[in-house]
Amino acid sequence: MLIRPRITDYYGISSAQSELDFAIPFLDEDLPLYVDPFLLWKSPSLQDQALHTGITNCFNNLGRLLSLDRKEEAISQLIVASECAEVGLGMSRKRVGTRISSAKAEEILSLFDVIPFYRQNGFTHFEEIQLYVKDISKDRVSDICCSFIKSFLIDYTMQECADLGIPVQETVLDSLYDYPTNSFRSNVAVKLPVNPDSGSAILFVPKRWLRFSPWISLEDYFKDYCPKDKVFEPDEAQEAVKLLRFNRDNYGMVRDYVAYKERTQADCFNDPLFRQIPIVSARRKLNAILKLATGKAENADRKYEDYVAQLLCSLLYPHVDFAAEQSRTISGTQIRDLIFYNNAKIDFLREVREDYGSRQLVFELKNVQSIERDHINQLNRYLDSGLGKFGVLMTRNQLPRAMYRNLIDLWAGQRRCIVSLTDDDLRLMVNVFESKQREPIEVLKKKYLEFRRDCPA
Repeated sequence: MLIRPRITDYYGISSAQSELDFAIPFLDEDLPLYVDPFLLWKSPSLQDQALHTGITNCFNNLGRLLSLDRKEEAISQLIVASECAEVGLGMSRKRVGTRISSAKAEEILSLFDVIPFYRQNGFTHFEEIQLYVKDISKDRVSDICCSFIKSFLIDYTMQECADLGIPVQETVLDSLYDYPTNSFRSNVAVKLPVNPDSGSAILFVPKRWLRFSPWISLEDYFKDYCPKDKVFEPDEAQEAVKLLRFNRDNYGMVRDYVAYKERTQADCFNDPLFRQIPIVSARRKLNAILKLATGKAENADRKYEDYVAQLLCSLLYPHVDFAAEQSRTISGTQIRDLIFYNNAKIDFLREVREDYGSRQLVFELKNVQSIERDHINQLNRYLDSGLGKFGVLMTRNQLPRAMYRNLIDLWAGQRRCIVSLTDDDLRLMVNVFESKQREPIEVLKKKYLEFRRDCPA
């Protein structure tokens, strides 16, 4: 059993996310990032710039179809372009999205008629549609981008699969944009990696294109640029619909906003899939942990779990990638876990993967004065669920001799390895993180080696 499985984990590819050019897709849910076309526009890469030009031309061709009285064709194409499930970007829990309605497509296309500039010149940044049409935001912008450049993404994905050894197989895409005919073809056979559960095709997307929110967006416009005093009365509710109507009637405001975003393009970067906390923040988190009382008084257990989670994600990066926080209930007791992908990039992690079958690492967090047998049994039972035979018990103080003996007996009888980390170990990890002379994960390796030395041969 894998928690939030990724395609690389399924096929036994040990590459960490930091080593790869693309964002590793989850198999059972979307990745909460989006393609921002502005990143392609500002990219120094001629390839990215050409792709942006292609996207823009495809979108502006919809306006050309309108001018040729081919409105239904334009609507149909925009509906198809509005969803690109193969890339797995967004907030869906099942990697399945929905296309826009015919009415919504018609509303978007009406911009080519009601705003003279677009009628005459088309769009330079099609994501401006967010500033005029309700319920069109980052997910639609991202999907439209990917739909129009799906042919490139297919070639890109096949090359990455060849480099990594990820198997591909023939599958059928329900739509693929054809540039010679400026239209979508249906039921196109291609060779791509597929989801082992659903059989659906998977496309990879370069990390350099991804942001949590587009550089040009309604939220950004409303927050920092919109002339609210011209749009709303002093005591009026600031509803988006009125702002969108204002923008349609005042294209000059949108034009000036977009020009400002172009001038400040140097501040536009892709968002990393994970960002380590600064050293000073790590020290503060550690100090906050050390000041906490054990137990549940004043919500100390929840604070401990939150602080430790934030620390470990950064301290162990990039050797392991964070997978998920999980809560489970045993006999009325809430148990908090951290799950990490085991990228097996160092000898210690390779040994954990090979000897204990742990493709993921589970850390159980216990803010207690003293670990008891029930705590160990809880984690031991959890390892039975298919996570492998290696776990980490994160607690405040050194284990009592009897409990440590219990861990050794578990190893001797079932070859299960449970390593404990304490406040002192966490302090050492932060010190190492601060000095940058060694890696914090070496503290976990040290505890593992000490434990194994105490185990019977």
